[in-house]
Amino acid sequence: MPYQLPDARCVFPINSSKMGDYEGCVYLNNVIDHPCWQIGDYSYASDFDPPAKDGWSQRLAPYLFPISTEKIILGKFCQIAHGVRFITASANHRFSGPSSYPFPSFDAQLRKTYRVDERDTVIGHDVWLGYGAMICPGAEIGNGVIVGAGSVVRGKIPDYSIVTGNPAQIVKRRFSDTDIARMNALAWWDWPIEVINAAAHDLEHGNIDALEKHAPH
Repeated sequence: MPYQLPDARCVFPINSSKMGDYEGCVYLNNVIDHPCWQIGDYSYASDFDPPAKDGWSQRLAPYLFPISTEKIILGKFCQIAHGVRFITASANHRFSGPSSYPFPSFDAQLRKTYRVDERDTVIGHDVWLGYGAMICPGAEIGNGVIVGAGSVVRGKIPDYSIVTGNPAQIVKRRFSDTDIARMNALAWWDWPIEVINAAAHDLEHGNIDALEKHAPH
C-alpha cells in the first residue's frame, strides 16, 4: 500500500480509530498565527503536556512577542521534540555598561524603541530538534541537521550535521560534501506531495542514488 502523509492543512497528523486525534502532535503552521513566525508545511512539534491549540507559539518561543522585530523561520518537514525552546532575540539584555538590567523594558515609551538584538532564528528543511534542545538567538541551522537532546545551539550549523552538547558541537557529518550538495540540489521537501509519498521508503531506508530516481523532471 503506498505511503500517504496526512493533509498539510490538518492540525493533528496522528490519529487512530481508538484514540481519535492525538493532540500532543501538531502541524505547526496550522496552530501558530503569529506575525513573527514563518513555518513550512509538514513541520510538527510534539509535547507530552500539550498547550491549548493557540498556545504553541508561547510554549515553543516564550520571548517572541507580537511586537518583536525578529522572526523564527522554520523550513518544511522539521521535527520538534518535547521540551524544545527557541530563546529569541527579544530575550536579550544590553550588557555593554555596568549593569545588564533592562530599564527601558519597564517604561512604556522607551519600550517601543528598545532594540538590543534583532537577529532572526533560521531553521532549514528536514531538521530534527531533539528532546529539550535550546535554540539561542540568531542561530542558523542548516538543512538536514540533527540536534541532540538537551543541546544548546548557537551560531551557524552546517547542512546535514549532527550536533550535541552545550554549546552544541558537530560530532558527525551525515554525508560527504559532495553528497550534501546532491541532497540540497534534490530539495526533496519541495517536490509535489504525491512524489514525496512515493519516495517515502527511500527517504527513510534508501540512499541518495535511490532518491534521485524519484526526482521530478
